Amino acid sequence: MRYILFFFFAFMLVTIYAQPVKPLLHLIKGETYFMSSSGTSVMTQNIHGRENKLTLALSFTMAFKVVNVRDTVYEMEACYQSIYMKIHTKDTSIEMDSAPKAITIEKKKQPDTASLLIAAMVNKPFGIALTVKGKVLWVKNLDKIIADAFNDFRLTDTAKKAQVQNQFKQSFGENAFKGTLEMGIAIFPKTMVAKNNVWSVNSNLSAPARANVKTVYQLTDITATYFQVHGEGTITTDDDAKPGVINGMPAKYNLNGGSMVDIKLDRKTGWINRISIKQLIEGEIDILDNPKMPGGTTIPMMFNTDVNIH
Repeated sequence: MRYILFFFFAFMLVTIYAQPVKPLLHLIKGETYFMSSSGTSVMTQNIHGRENKLTLALSFTMAFKVVNVRDTVYEMEACYQSIYMKIHTKDTSIEMDSAPKAITIEKKKQPDTASLLIAAMVNKPFGIALTVKGKVLWVKNLDKIIADAFNDFRLTDTAKKAQVQNQFKQSFGENAFKGTLEMGIAIFPKTMVAKNNVWSVNSNLSAPARANVKTVYQLTDITATYFQVHGEGTITTDDDAKPGVINGMPAKYNLNGGSMVDIKLDRKTGWINRISIKQLIEGEIDILDNPKMPGGTTIPMMFNTDVNIH
């Protein structure tokens, strides 16, 4: 009899977790939700047969406070709580850390201006609007925070300073933030889904170039506390995008690649529990004809990125 009861209990559990569900964000006004991210991106270039590598390590912690709820939209006040970045090439290594202990270079007892730059972005609130499906409707004030940080950035060459600021904004500004956040959270299906069902989501990236991303997601597991989702996507640069600027020169990206993502979502809130993202993008960058490089040139390039979020 005991085994019969266990059988019916097991059958009941299987039946419950096999029922269709509709994962969405269920956030509460006044509550604060947190996110920690760490990742590494390796950019490989081939210039005139010589391979150059640049490795970027980036980690940060963020807080998102729900300040208002309008129908299916959450208005949030977000801020960086900490930022750490390290850029490494064959000949150079630059380290930036928003932590107070990192602001002074010990040997010279001089301010570390690079760390001061990102420290100026910490604990500065900016606004975002997020739908229950994780779509970012807008990001406000982040570009201003970056501009204010650069106002105190010590670089005597004003043209160079403007160039660095523009590239920093392209990588970390409002448009880039929107695309990065949506890569991890704009993954919800439009309809009810059961375990092993699949659905697709289209999104956009703005860094390293404007690109269209199509990801097919699958609900791989359902428990009492979380949803487990696996996704595989294709990444294609936008052919209609205007040329960007690299080191003061106009450039056109022609890149394609793929991504793989594993996501664990809190079943009650829909908020991120853990995300693992892997991206591989390769192709070429066409430096267009310009005074610095008459006739232009083509540079083969590859980006290999791993990111973990919790």
